[in-house]
Formats: sequence, C-alpha cells, structure tokens
Amino acid sequence: MTGAAGFIGSHVAKALKRRGTWVIGLDNVNDYYPRGLKRARIQKLEDIGVHTVVADLNDAATLRKILDICQVTSVIHLAAQAGVRYAVKNPAAYVHSNVAGFVTLLEAVAHTTPMPKVVFASSSSVYGLNTKVPFSESDITDSPASLYAATKKSDELLAHTYNHIHGMSLTTLRFFTVYGPYGRPDMAYFSFANNIMKDKPIKIFKAEDGGELARDFTYIDDIVRGTIASLDTAQRSGNKEDGSKPPFRVYNLGNTNPVTVSDFVSSLELALGKTAIRNYVPMPKTGDVPFTHADISAAKRDLGYTPTVSLDDGLKHFVAWYSKYYANGKNAEDTNYVPM
Repeated sequence: MTGAAGFIGSHVAKALKRRGTWVIGLDNVNDYYPRGLKRARIQKLEDIGVHTVVADLNDAATLRKILDICQVTSVIHLAAQAGVRYAVKNPAAYVHSNVAGFVTLLEAVAHTTPMPKVVFASSSSVYGLNTKVPFSESDITDSPASLYAATKKSDELLAHTYNHIHGMSLTTLRFFTVYGPYGRPDMAYFSFANNIMKDKPIKIFKAEDGGELARDFTYIDDIVRGTIASLDTAQRSGNKEDGSKPPFRVYNLGNTNPVTVSDFVSSLELALGKTAIRNYVPMPKTGDVPFTHADISAAKRDLGYTPTVSLDDGLKHFVAWYSKYYANGKNAEDTNYVPM
C-alpha cells in the first residue's frame, strides 16, 4: 500500500487488514500538510498490525526489498503529490512523485515474479475541461486544466504502456472529491470546518460566468469499498500463466450526485451547529474545474460498486471525528494549517 499515511490509503489499509489481508505500507510522510495527522493515521495502522515503511517512492532499492521480502502479490498505489493549486508553486514535486515515482514502482513490479497486480489512484481531474456530463471512462481526456491532472493522465498512459509491454494487470481508479474522517487539511471541506469553528470567513469560488462550482462529493467508506472490489476482481482476472491477457481497466468511483459548494457548506453548517461567514470570490487561475459528475455504470457492472453514504450523513461522520480529534486544543497544528 503506497501512500499508507495518506487519507484514502490509511482507510483502505485498515479495511484490508480487518478482513484478514496482510498489508505492508509505504509513505514518505512529506510536509505538504501537517505531519501530525499523517503520524496519527500511521499509529492507527500500527495498532492493528500494519507497519508503514517511511521511504520515498523513487527509492528503488527499498521497493525491491519490500516486494521480495514480503512476497507482495498485489499493489494498491495511492501515493502522490496531492493538490491542484500547489502545483503552480512547486511543479517539480508533482513530476517527482506522480510521474517518476510511478515509473519506479512499475519497473519494480515488472521485475517481480510472479508479477503483482496493481490498482492505482487516478483522479476525476483528468476530465479537465470536458463539458459533457456525467463524466464517463470512454470520454476523451486530453484537456487537463492543471499540472496535477496532467500528471494523473500521464500515469494512466504509463499504466497502459506497462500493461501492453509487460502484461501487467493494472486497474485505474478515478476518484471524485473524497471526504471524511482523517481527511486532508488542504481540502475545502476541512479548511471550511476550521474557519467556521474559528468564526473566520470562508472563500467560496465562483466560476468565470458567475455560476456555482459543483462537486461529486464521495464519502471515504464508499471509496474504500470500490477500491477493495477492484482489487478482488483484479485478482480473479486473467494472467500470463493461464494464457489470458491481464487487464487494463479504468473506473470512476464517485457518488453521482453533484452538489454546489454553497449547498455543501449548508450541510456542513448543520453538522457543525455553526453558521459560516461566506465570502464569494472569483475562481483563481490555478486549475480548478467548474464541476465534476461521475458516471459509475462500469463500476456498478464490474465491481458491484454502489455508493451508500449521503452527504448529510457523511458530514455528520466527519464532524464527529473532527470534534473529537481537535477537542480541548489537541492536534492544533492541523487547524492552523493554511492550504497552499
């Protein structure tokens, strides 16, 4: 599990371990957002027997040792330099982690016998400036609106290449705006919660035409179920030994119910029991897109994926965790974080 100290990675690792799967994690625990939250996730995993190796994804020697010593049969690759806006400030971090790091991992997997099956995170951001909704896996994704999206599109192309050349089983998951407990402080809902609780204004971006932004907010538990289902179906799919072609698959994992940011804030206000001070501002030229909306018919058909958690319920779960995690001034470094 790469990105084991991350938001989605830690949740998936925990779910796998609890069903009896042996899991080893890898994460570089970088300082893109406060490390305290990452350490807390790692500790939760250690408590249930999941060890996380702290190393960079480009460390080929460490990857080789993990794959060989642990006899890894499957890789869930969720490590990445996250964030759309930060890419404007530090583009090299995205190339290093999202492109070079992925190639280092694919090379390590390609030279492992038997070859592990790989499930990896792409992003709804690859749909970029597409105007057709809902977004379908068959849509052309040649118009990324951010460097982050471009690196994720590059990962999909690299995966297709390694499937073609090496017969590697690869499943691409395009996640749509994931939220929930132990989430990322750089995400809007998290920074909204921080500012609302401190009686500070929140910025709500408006599209160029003045319209509302909308996102297909997807609760973490639904994403976990879809990720594990993709792993299970990959393990049952073709391989070189039985003569069938290992698959290259792409799936959207979303909620299929886009919500405007204003309506999202209203739900968050209800969960927090406090009213936000709203400041509507034009969207900056940093790569954000005006809307996302997932077509999940392929994931339903092949993975049995059906999102079950409503936005109101998901935000209640997030706020219950948030209130406990930051109670009485605990873990204050995260609430003082200002998204890059």
